[in-house]
Amino acid sequence: METIDDTRKTTAGPKPKRYVIDLTVNGDPRTVVVKGNALLVNVLRDELDLTGTKKGCELGDCGSCTVLLDGTPVDACLVLALEADGSEIVTIEGVAAHGELDRLQAAFVDKAAVQCGYCTPGMILSAKALLAGNPHPTEPEIRAAIAGNLCRCTGYVNIVRAIAAAAEVEAVVEQGGEAR
Repeated sequence: METIDDTRKTTAGPKPKRYVIDLTVNGDPRTVVVKGNALLVNVLRDELDLTGTKKGCELGDCGSCTVLLDGTPVDACLVLALEADGSEIVTIEGVAAHGELDRLQAAFVDKAAVQCGYCTPGMILSAKALLAGNPHPTEPEIRAAIAGNLCRCTGYVNIVRAIAAAAEVEAVVEQGGEAR
């Protein structure tokens, strides 16, 4: 991480230091200049124009800002951008490939797990992390994995069904079948 010394005096006092950080976001290497107190959610949305990462409570309670940081779901509103230097970040924009919905995204649509859509990116990324580590989760394991993601529109039934359906599709593919 490179520091840009921008501490010259101004009429409003010294300017804050800025730092150059390197990130890999959705597979693309990115270099960003940030203030020391910049939050990852703001860098993603404001600097990189990845607005699928939502800002909700800004306290780490709702999960709408969930991204994968080196494969682990984190609330981007609680992570300083400096802490992500050198890391791989996946946002909802990086889930679909070649214009095709990811199996989780397709399952959310098929199972009517999308209502207003505000929580959906965080739910999908939390579920992706779950299925990466546990491709055949039980319902309690699914519920535990999305416990940090609040949805005000549904009772979570269809969300849990969608995650279970995506796991079933993966199981069929693992056994040599074709995903629909």
